[in-house]
Amino acid sequence: MAETAKPASTVPMIPGLSATPAPAAAVIAEKPVRAPKPAKAGWWWGVGRRKTAVARVRLRPAKNEADAKVTIQITNKKSKTVTEYFAEERDRADAMAPLKVTGTSGKIEVVVRVDGGGFMGQAGAIKLGIARALKDYDPATEAALRAQGMLTRDSRDVERKKYGQAGARRRFQFSKR
Repeated sequence: MAETAKPASTVPMIPGLSATPAPAAAVIAEKPVRAPKPAKAGWWWGVGRRKTAVARVRLRPAKNEADAKVTIQITNKKSKTVTEYFAEERDRADAMAPLKVTGTSGKIEVVVRVDGGGFMGQAGAIKLGIARALKDYDPATEAALRAQGMLTRDSRDVERKKYGQAGARRRFQFSKR
């Protein structure tokens, strides 16, 4: 079958517009970078949540390279580094991911208080908390963090157990006789 030729333009032209579309980058202007938020007592704060874990993160620029580390406070006097706290490499990588993406891993001192959940949920909460605090500290990092999905809260949670059932979906064993 031979295709029939269509007229060159069936859409009426609007005065002031060109016939060729502009590239998408030119039409959509980049989001302007906002001014950084002021520090509260020298620290920038961020709260991250994942499952039932809550991480309260505070960060500031390190005075020297020895201070530039991520510590997790157990109590007011005891603290551990990320490598001491998390046994799994996956959890360590999750907690440190925002610093690696933004290139601030050796320049910032991070202190974390984390409560609830298991280790994997705590690592996800720390990741979100650090990303939010970094966004407030340096708004230019927001685009990189958002592109990696680190500023989005993962809202997945454990489904609750229902009455009359063995679990959330599991039923008790049925017996006909």
